[in-house]
Parts: sequence; structure tokens; C-alpha cells
Amino acid sequence: MTFYGKDISGLHADLVAKKVSATELTKAAFDRIQATDDQVQAFLALNKEAALKQAAELDQAGIAADQLLAGIPLAIKDNIVTKGLTTTAASKILENFKPVYDATVVEKLNKAGAITVGKVNLDEFAMGSSTENSAFQTTKNPWDLTRVPGGSSGGSAAAVAAGDVLGALGSDTGGSIRMPASFTGTVGMKPTYGRVSRWGLIAFASSFDQIGWLTQTVKDNAILMSAIAGLDERDMTSANQMVPDFAAGLNDQADIKGMKIAVPREYMEGVDDDVREVIENSLKHLESLGATIDEVSLPHTKYGVPAYYILASSEASSNLQRFDGIRYGFRADDVKNLEDVYVKTRSQGFGDEVKRRIMLGTFSLSAGFYDAYFNKAAKVRRLIAQDFDKVFKDYDLIVGPTGTSTAFKIGAEIADPKQMYFNDVLTVTLNMAGLPGMSIPAGFSKDNKMPVGLQLIGKRFDEATIYKAGYVFEQTTDFHKQTPELG
Repeated sequence: MTFYGKDISGLHADLVAKKVSATELTKAAFDRIQATDDQVQAFLALNKEAALKQAAELDQAGIAADQLLAGIPLAIKDNIVTKGLTTTAASKILENFKPVYDATVVEKLNKAGAITVGKVNLDEFAMGSSTENSAFQTTKNPWDLTRVPGGSSGGSAAAVAAGDVLGALGSDTGGSIRMPASFTGTVGMKPTYGRVSRWGLIAFASSFDQIGWLTQTVKDNAILMSAIAGLDERDMTSANQMVPDFAAGLNDQADIKGMKIAVPREYMEGVDDDVREVIENSLKHLESLGATIDEVSLPHTKYGVPAYYILASSEASSNLQRFDGIRYGFRADDVKNLEDVYVKTRSQGFGDEVKRRIMLGTFSLSAGFYDAYFNKAAKVRRLIAQDFDKVFKDYDLIVGPTGTSTAFKIGAEIADPKQMYFNDVLTVTLNMAGLPGMSIPAGFSKDNKMPVGLQLIGKRFDEATIYKAGYVFEQTTDFHKQTPELG
């Protein structure tokens, strides 16, 4: 059994009616992982014993009609802490680290009865766009095992695309949910900054990071988002906003007639021809569904990548100070004094990309350079947010490609950090403005037959409009039904 063609609502109905058991679903997930993960390498740790025990307890107690997530197998990105289950952030410096508490999102999933089958791979500390920066393994794209699944939530996307689970938690700092979704033909939502608690997420850049979902369908994504969203007093950046039932209006009556959609001309510049063709066809389809499509400008988009990498790296250089070889995690051997402990632990424990960003961030914050780099980047961030605000005065959504290309070959860009960074040109600006965005399957490249993602961007705390438009698009196309051949 795979989870292709399945959805949470359907499996829940079968669980309540006892047509299938939570134990059977959990075993099916582990069987699928065993059949495919030698090829895909999405998982860093499995939670088999605890997951099967939880499933058996659910079966014995019975699953009620209002327990929508009970017995549903899910995966969690390995930078989200899980009590007693190894959490490494794909870094040697946290190898074999077992947290003593659960992240808020994990607490909520446990309370809902969802089953965690394991932790999935990522770029080390979520720093990367290809999942090649992991200290432990390189995750492959299930559509083509010679290509990357995107990053940093590549393990989450690959696990869903491979049919291992219906959903996987990811984190998005500059596109780390949406880009893997685009590359793997899955649905990836980055909610509004503050919509979901970051308590228990190992920080990369605190003012950018946000937890979200990768799923096979838009409705499943909406169901799961409602389950983890909401105010958390342990997270000072958590927003006191009402959490709607995002899936409530996703039915046969949903339509987008009269919806005003903006397409930034900057988002169509520098895009590969095969990606452009898919996106243009998607825009025509949205128009045929009753939406109004207009071209607009987001003039500061071109400054997004350099400003983002200065700001995010500066925050990373501060956040990663806690990894010092003293309190937890890896500690270097052959040290003679305290300075040796710090220097050798970090030199041996951090990978090259993490070191690169720490150095960039430290430089940007240093005396004599703060005004020239960090302060100027912060001003650009404000201008980017104002660009979005101006467009959203007249439009419901902003739509365009998620990425400028389809998934590239493993090893093709890892030696060129600048090229790797510019893969995020269409995604980082949302994080800078704190806006919600979702990538949905929009078609396939004629050139290499790889998936192409359509990015839907909404107003702050208006994920509902994004889900509605994404659902209507999905239900009137069949791209989400197509699956890779594995096993």
C-alpha cells in the first residue's frame, strides 16, 4: 500500500468505520519507507516502536468521528524537536541529540492522535536549497533520483512525493517549504509569520522562520494547518489571531469567480522557458475559472536575495552561538583549553554552508560594516513589504512561478553558492514581508518531465483565500494525481 490517491478525510472515515485500523496504516507507512527509502533517503530516524504502540492504543480505544487526525501517519522535519526521538537538524554537532520536550506543533499533533513515523532530512540547520548540505545523506527527488528534491525541507517533500506519508512538517525561512514542493510536485504552505508557534523549532533566522506542511493535496494541507496554528504563550512572536477551519469551504461549491489576481512582471523574468509555459497556461486556466488576471510590479524584488542573505545570515550567526560543545551535542576531542573546545567543536561540527553563513552574518554585524550592510538590508526589507502592501490594496492574490527552473541535478550547483542562493529569488521576499505563500503542482516541464510549481501569495493571515484558489485549481486539473514510479 502507498498513500497515493488517499486523503485524510477518506482514511478518517475508514478508521471510524473500522474498515482499516491505525495499526494497518502505520505498518503500511513503514513498509513503504522500507521499500523506497534506500533510493530516496528521506528519513534520518524512524519511530517504529512508539508509533506502532500508539496505533494499537488508538485501535483499542476506537477513533471517534471528531478525531480527524487520529491514526494518520505523518513525518516531521528533523529541526523540530521531538521528546526522546533524535533531533539533529542534519548536523554533526547535534548527532544523537535527544530532546527532553516536544515542540508546540508536535504537542498539538500528539494531542490530536496523529502518528509520527519518523524524522526527515534537511539541509544542515535549514541552510540550503537542495538538501545536499546534510551531514548524513543526500535526499533524492522521487521523480528523478539523479536530481535534488529542493531544500531545506527536501526530506519532507520527498517523503510525501514517494507516498510514504500523507503529510510532513517542514520549515520555511526563505522558500524551504515552497521550493521543495515545486520540485517534487507536492503542495507546500508557508503560513503568515506568527500563525504557527516556533517554540521547539531549532532556529536559523528567527524573524523569518515559519513551520508549515507539505502534503499531496490542498485540502489535506488546510486540515493539518488548522491543527497546528494558533497563539502560543511560549513564543513571543506567536500572533493572537483566530484560527479558522481552513478546510471548511473546500468543497464542490468553491469557486474563484471575481477573484482579482496580480502577476508581478519581475516574477516572469529570468524564468526557464519550459517553466514560463507551464505558468502561463496556469494563469489562463485561473482566468477561465472566473478570476481576473492583471500584470503588476514589485520593483524591489531584485534586491530580495542579497538583502535576505545578509539579514538571515546575521540572525544565524547569533542563533548558532548556543552550539558550543558545553551543554549538549558534539564536543571535539584533543582540546587543551576552553577556547579549544569552542573553536574545534564548531570547526568539526558545522558543515561548510553553515560556516559560510556564520561568517557572512558576523561580518555584516561587525563594527564599521553594520550600517553599510545589515542596516541597509533592513531598509530594503521594509521597501519589499511596502511593495506587497501596495499591490494587496487592489488584489486578492499574487501569483507566479515558485522557482525559475525545475529540479536540477545533484552536484550541479553545490559548488556555486551564489547560483544556489539565487534559486530563492521568487520565494525569499515573502519571508521578508511575513506573508503566507503556497506552491501547488501546476504541470510538468516539456524539457525534462519534472514538476513545476505555481506560487500563490496572500495577505497576512489570509491563508483561507490561498487555500480556496489552490483547491479550485487542483480540482480542475489532474497534476496532483500524477505520481513518480518508485520501488
